[in-house]
This record gives sequence, C-alpha cells and structure tokens, in this order.
Amino acid sequence: MANKVVCPKVFRDLRCFTRRLNTAPTVTPMNFTGNHDATIVTTPTLLPADQLVSPEKKVINFDDVKELFTGVSTSKLIRSSLTLQMASIEPMVDLGIWVMNSKLMHMPIFREVIMGFVKNTFYEHFCAGKDLAEVRRTVTKLSNVGLKGMLDYGVEHATENESCDQSMKVFLQTAESTKSLPSSSVSFVVVKVTALCTPRLLKRVSDLLRWEHKNPSFNLPWKHKALPLFADSSPLYHTTEKPEPLTVEEERDLQLAHDRLMKICKKCLELDVELLIDAEDTSIQPAIDYIAYSAAIKYHKDDHPLIFGTIQAYLKDSKERMVIAKRAAEKMGVPMGFKLVRGAYMVSEKQLASSLGFKSPIHDSIEQTHACFNSCAEFMIEEIANGSGAVVLATHNIQSGKLAASKAIDFGIRKDSEKLQFAQLYGMAEGLSFGLRNAGFQVSKYLPFGPVEQVMPYLIRRAEENRGLLSTSAFDRRLMRKELTRRFEAATS
Repeated sequence: MANKVVCPKVFRDLRCFTRRLNTAPTVTPMNFTGNHDATIVTTPTLLPADQLVSPEKKVINFDDVKELFTGVSTSKLIRSSLTLQMASIEPMVDLGIWVMNSKLMHMPIFREVIMGFVKNTFYEHFCAGKDLAEVRRTVTKLSNVGLKGMLDYGVEHATENESCDQSMKVFLQTAESTKSLPSSSVSFVVVKVTALCTPRLLKRVSDLLRWEHKNPSFNLPWKHKALPLFADSSPLYHTTEKPEPLTVEEERDLQLAHDRLMKICKKCLELDVELLIDAEDTSIQPAIDYIAYSAAIKYHKDDHPLIFGTIQAYLKDSKERMVIAKRAAEKMGVPMGFKLVRGAYMVSEKQLASSLGFKSPIHDSIEQTHACFNSCAEFMIEEIANGSGAVVLATHNIQSGKLAASKAIDFGIRKDSEKLQFAQLYGMAEGLSFGLRNAGFQVSKYLPFGPVEQVMPYLIRRAEENRGLLSTSAFDRRLMRKELTRRFEAATS
C-alpha cells in the first residue's frame, strides 16, 4: 500500500476520515443475545490481544493490523468503518426500523429514497447481492482473501405449498451455482426449513413430537427415523394438552416438505457442497430438528456429514440435546455435523415462557451462555479429534474464537481440517475472521442474498430480535481505525 501513488486529495480525505473515527464518541456496548442467524455477540473488553490468551497459547494475532487486513482495499475499509459507525448508534437503528415498518413506505417517492439509501449502505455491507450473479462476485472476492461463503437465500416464511416449491427451486439453483465458482470457495448452502414447510405445520408437528416425548406410547404413523430431539431438561410447556393428530392433508404437506429437502440433499451430495439447516424459535424447532436429522441419517458423505443442524447455546438444554443426538448418531454409524451459535430469539422466548407461566428456556446470564457455548465447542472439538463428527463455530466473540482455536491445537486437529470451521456474518467481526484465517483455520462468511425488497423484512426481524448487535462492533472499528491510520502514515511518509 505504501508503494502506491496516492493523490494529495486522497491524503486529505483519509487524514480527515481517520481523525473523525479516532475522535468519534464511544458507544457503550450492550450485552445481548444476537443471531448468526446467529450468534450472541458481546463486545470483548478491549485489552491487548496478548492478554486474552497466555503467550504460549497465542494463536490469533490482532496486533499486526497490516497483516490482518491484507487484501482489503482502503476504500472497503473506509466504507465498512462508516457503515459500522452509523449502525452502532442504536437510536439510528430504532429510527430505521420504525421508518421501514411505517406507512411512509407506501409513498412511492419516499420508499424509493429510503430503499436507495438502504441499498447503498447497510444492504451492500451486510448482504451478498440481489441474485446469484452478484453473489458469485462477492464469493470470488472473499475467496481472493482466503475466506469462504455460506450462501443464504433470504426468503421469508412460506405460506403455502406453492411458495415452498418456489423456495426449493432457488435452493437448488443456489447449490447448482457453486459449480461455476472457484474451487472450495463455498462451504455451505443454507436452508431454512420454514421456507420448505409452513410455520403453522411445523408448530403442529412440534406439538405432536413433544407429546410423544411425554408419552412414548403416543403413535405418530407419519414419523421417519430420526435422532433424539429432546433431553430431560428440554422445555415442553408449549404443548400442555394432547394435540389432535395430523389430518390427511397435513400429513401430505409434511411429506412434501420432506421430499423438498431430500431433493436439495441429493443435489448437494452430487455437487459435494454441504448443507446447513438454520434454527428458529423453540415453538417450531423440534420439527426442524426432526426433519433435518431424518435427512442426515439418509444423506452423508462416508465419514463426513452432509447436513449440519444448528444448536443454540443460549438454551439451557442445548448441550444435553447435542450430546444425546451425537451419541445416537454414532450408534447408527451416521456422521453428524452441527453449527453452534449462541441464539437469536431471546426476547420472544422469554415473553412466551412468561405468558404461559414458566421460566425462560434461556440461560439466566450472558456468562452462562458463554460458558455453554464454549463447553459445546470443546465437546465437538474433542469428538473431532477422536475421528467423529464436524462443527461450525459461528461466533463473533473474540474470547470464544481464541479459546476454540487453542483447544483445537491442544487436541491435535489440523488447522485446515474441514471438520472444524469458523463463521461470522458478512460485514461483521472482520478482525476475528481475518485473524482466524491468518492462523490457518477454515473461515466462512454468512452471505444472505436476494432483492432488497425481499431481504429487508428478514433484516428487520434480525435487527428487532438482535437488539444491540451492531453496537458491538467497537473491536472491529478500532482495528480498522488503526489500519487506516497506518496506511495514511505510510502513504505520507
């Protein structure tokens, strides 16, 4: 960068920009539950990197920002810093959510202006593009800097079989698109079961599965072979009365949902690209796990999983459920993969449990959630070291990333192992992503895509659920400021 000729105007602009960043007011970070679809994200105490892990355990280096942001253009750093600075101001996020949900959006001129602003700022920063052609360009750029992409079609919840079929077609097209991308540039195709089966039916199926767990003699004639879905500590308060059996029409629709996922699995197996199943709230998660596990039993790649279910570590029963499912898969000779996140539905889960007169299914403190995530990660790392299973650690938390990386080395897992991967949201936790990449680990960015109008409701829901997510980018912004300052000083010296 220092060897490039930069015009005086660029010097002035960069000097002005870095001065503004360095004097910008600090936004107090919040402890909160966020998604990766989702990860609880908390801003780490901004200690020197060496103090996060003992020197002999130092795996990820955040000190050398030049090395950390190798391959990232100055313009990209500036745009990212500005966008994250805006997004870190929570009243601005609140205002944005209010505007997007207001009647003002029904006014054509106003809507055009707002959507234009969103597209050129937040959408471009956090989304991979409006279609697969734009996604290809984003994935190629990531591949050039040593990161992989997780392709996530930003579809809304399905309402009927026709929309489910349409979503399936896009998922199949997404998998097919990986053939034209650089080799090994895509780690996963992401699938939302709520796009293949209506949430209403998933709620019905979840109720029936919960009742079967309460009463094993309860007969579910439509049920396929699957892994255990519940632990002794799992919340069952959603289903207080014996549910009615599925109707003939509901059974047909459930089978159609199975068939859609099976078609996607078959395509991914042919293309050698893995499939990641996103998590939802506890009212419908049992049905999602059931559908995912039944598919995982049928489709896998020898000793490597094809399908990765999602475990949300903010749930009190998450570790127990993961261990039970993993052990059952071992007995069947089925390789099992998990994506581990912290969780996405803290507010709604607490409200639902409270309305029914029960305690929240979520850990009582952020520290307990951190401990659960780290414990689940260590369990899977040890399993991998023993030759069984695979995991994607989806986290923005610096301490969790460093701890998992150190544990992997302790257990003798190769850094380039496909069975241990890390992931962060596109546009977030860049320092952690590049730090893990520089340490030699497999790192992916979660890439939601789709037209602005289609993806916005999805992003609004994420913003509403993940209150404070964007205000936790202080660590990234500090690293970017440091690198921008270094580049300015190198260019002007």
